[in-house]
Amino acid sequence: MFKLREYQQQASDRAVNFFNSKTNKNSIIVLPTGSGKSLVIADIANRLDGHTLVFQPSKEILEQNFHKLCSYGILDCSVYSASFNSKHISRITFATIGSVRNNPELFSHFKNIIVDECHLVNPKEGMYKTFFEVLNCKILGLTATPYRLSSSSFGSMLKFITRTRPRVFSDLIYNVQISTLLDMGFLSKLNYYSMKPVAWNEANLFTNSTGADFSDKSIQAEYKRIDFYSYLIEIVNRLMNPKQGGKRKGILVFTRFLEEAERLTKYIDGCVIVSGDTSKKEREQILSDFKAGLIPVVANVGVLTTGFDYPELDTIVMARPTMSLALYYQIVGRAIRPHPNKESGWIIDLCGNIDRFGKVEDLKLTEPKAGLWQVENKGKQLTNILFNN
Repeated sequence: MFKLREYQQQASDRAVNFFNSKTNKNSIIVLPTGSGKSLVIADIANRLDGHTLVFQPSKEILEQNFHKLCSYGILDCSVYSASFNSKHISRITFATIGSVRNNPELFSHFKNIIVDECHLVNPKEGMYKTFFEVLNCKILGLTATPYRLSSSSFGSMLKFITRTRPRVFSDLIYNVQISTLLDMGFLSKLNYYSMKPVAWNEANLFTNSTGADFSDKSIQAEYKRIDFYSYLIEIVNRLMNPKQGGKRKGILVFTRFLEEAERLTKYIDGCVIVSGDTSKKEREQILSDFKAGLIPVVANVGVLTTGFDYPELDTIVMARPTMSLALYYQIVGRAIRPHPNKESGWIIDLCGNIDRFGKVEDLKLTEPKAGLWQVENKGKQLTNILFNN
């Protein structure tokens, strides 16, 4: 059986109290990347009376967390997922929303719902909302990024998910700060290097039609204007042979487009691309070889932001600008897991993201007024305010 850390035990206790209480408000727990969220979910589900449905955002994360639960000796659990080729219902049932949305009646006897990555739940419409309306269950969400983008005629803003209108989740019942886990030694120290090209000019970047991020067209134009591709190759080459800090265990490059990734494979020995077009089998082999040290550099195009656990990973190159705090945090979070062989993680930012959002360990959940939660970084409010761009 497993033993929880103190903050994990506190989170689990709050969750169990929530499910056993008479409140009719759905709630969330916020746990940072690398805090052991899947372990907390397993403990909560195991302690609850009645049937519990645990939603996972993808087949990969479902598989990972289900096997983790089984390894703890909890056997009255099953998977209901078409892509998993398994449709079994137990006291604890792991599922993806796409597999159960058309059969809510099969779960009418369930008492509890736990939603992993609950920031993905659209409070206005969608599969989750429709399913929740049919089942009269208490719902607890867990996430590291408790905000959603909201766009209107006034502009765009990140809204804390307990402050959206309408909303699925009303209360935050437990959270632990990233800095707390870092101080306790549960997360890796991070070194940040802001290395924008000298000619980089963010004024040339414009928002896309949703207001959620920079447009592809403006990014590509800026890349071409300053020959960003050559600069990226130069930086990765320097990281392959660092003058100080020792050889890196693995270099993971996050790019926006396939073009940068293809340039890297052309000029960097041993560099391999992972993208949405890479088959599951090929991706698993690439990542296995990357972890084994057989592949020194992976150029990642739009994937590997969640569910990719490689604690030894010590170097992230962020070769794309973004206005998304969630994406920034998820990317940085790939290097935040501690490992005995890792002194610190390096975050190499080539596109001004550190200037925009700050260090992730400085992100704080604050509650300036009762119930009005927000995310700040050294006093700078990042949620529930209109974007500057």
